[in-house]
Amino acid sequence: MAEHIHPIFDQLLQRSEREEHLQQRSKVLWLTGLSGSGKSTVAKYLERALFAEGYLPQVLDGDNIRFGINSNLSFSPEDRLENIRRIAEISKLYLHSGIICINSFISPTREMRDLARSIVGSEDFIEIYINAPIEVCEARDVKGLYQKARAGLIKGFTGIDDPYEAPENPELEIRTDQMSIEESVRRIVEYLRPLVTY
Repeated sequence: MAEHIHPIFDQLLQRSEREEHLQQRSKVLWLTGLSGSGKSTVAKYLERALFAEGYLPQVLDGDNIRFGINSNLSFSPEDRLENIRRIAEISKLYLHSGIICINSFISPTREMRDLARSIVGSEDFIEIYINAPIEVCEARDVKGLYQKARAGLIKGFTGIDDPYEAPENPELEIRTDQMSIEESVRRIVEYLRPLVTY
């Protein structure tokens, strides 16, 4: 009976067939950084830039994950880890669909990002550190989150009363306090182009 659990797996379309059809190599980009560092903005513009060049990308961020598939998760350490685990599994599905998956999540600990890398596979996982000093992130504070955290209205806020572990060896580091959004996106596209060109 056990041999019939996955009877059609080898009949399903394979990643290589999908990549050939889409004329691109799929990868998973993992944008990590403090709240306000520019992750979502970079992801949004990067998706548009890649699409304009004929690639098929997909952004995953808090807006389409936290309010959907992960709406049952809190911000406890356990649930934050589970949030990242689920995102990595979704990313892996996109990867096998031949799509360039752009993830924009704080993912504050190395443990979280290592878990994501292990699920996706190191050869397809590109960690991009969206780096801006906390003073800059706090000055931007578009959602007013730092102000609420400083006032004690938000507990366990990354960078205030919860640590952020910066990547030690990211594939790419983007200093959004020193580069414009256009420069940031151009640098990522230039790095990525040889890896995703079919």
